[in-house]
Amino acid sequence: MSKLRRRAYEILENPAHDPAGRRLNGLLIALIIANVAAIVLDSVPSINARYKPWFLWFEWLSILLFTFEYFARVWAAVERDGKRYKAPIKGRLRYMLSPLALIDLLAILPFYLTFLLPVDLRFMRIFRLFLIFKLTRYHASMSLLARVVRNEAGPIAAAMFVLATLLMVAASFAFIAEHEAQPEAFASIPDAMWWTIVTMTTVGYGDMVPVTPLGKVLGGVIAVIGLGMVALPAGLLAAGFSEQLHIRKRAFEDEVHNMLKDGVISADESDELEAVQDRLGLTDQQAGEIMHLIKQRQGSVRCAHCGHTFAPGQPPHR
Repeated sequence: MSKLRRRAYEILENPAHDPAGRRLNGLLIALIIANVAAIVLDSVPSINARYKPWFLWFEWLSILLFTFEYFARVWAAVERDGKRYKAPIKGRLRYMLSPLALIDLLAILPFYLTFLLPVDLRFMRIFRLFLIFKLTRYHASMSLLARVVRNEAGPIAAAMFVLATLLMVAASFAFIAEHEAQPEAFASIPDAMWWTIVTMTTVGYGDMVPVTPLGKVLGGVIAVIGLGMVALPAGLLAAGFSEQLHIRKRAFEDEVHNMLKDGVISADESDELEAVQDRLGLTDQQAGEIMHLIKQRQGSVRCAHCGHTFAPGQPPHR
């Protein structure tokens, strides 16, 4: 039983090193994309009326497969590295409370609640869209966003706090400037917040327009300041993406250097290097550029598969 559980763990959690895991990942990614497409198409009345039985059948099948996957991951969680997961009950509970496991649960739980609770919870099936967040588990490049958001959470939170403060102050001044001239449009500070958000993001729907001189001046100031403030979180994310990509490239480079201590990349090392590239989410072009730089520093790099010498810009031998 322990061997079967270990095998399940390798397939589900370490697919980069397992051909069966890579195939399963591909199938799950396709199933998730198909589910998202089905949810979108099911909202079209003409399509829903014609293909509703097929949508229901596909939903049942998908939920069954994702439920099996969820419990398989929980069952194999004790095979994870680290003592905190080794306890049969506590280790599995810790895994069930992890972010990715909670996303897995939220994607399937509403379906079962519709049968267990005596209320109409069909609207909760829209939570199947949580399946799209599961993609971060199945591909390294997709997990990059989650890693960036986690690492930049502090600065992003600080920027959002400043943005919220500016929103509150600007809405208060807009209410003072426009309330008497437009009591219906600027009836309260919360109503003025809508105009402030639209102005700060430079969307400008035109449903609320300042008419007083003070309001127009305030609108111009908010628009100019908002350009920088609204773009700040996006700038932090962009910087985080660049940093994470640099870290992954450096990790791949370090792995190549470790394998080249004897001057040759063996057959096993070549396969392992390919798995590392997939795990880090690097493209063949990015891996080839790294190999080219290493070749320039150390001379030719020979593969023990076939004696091939990597040319500039080539990725590791596949």
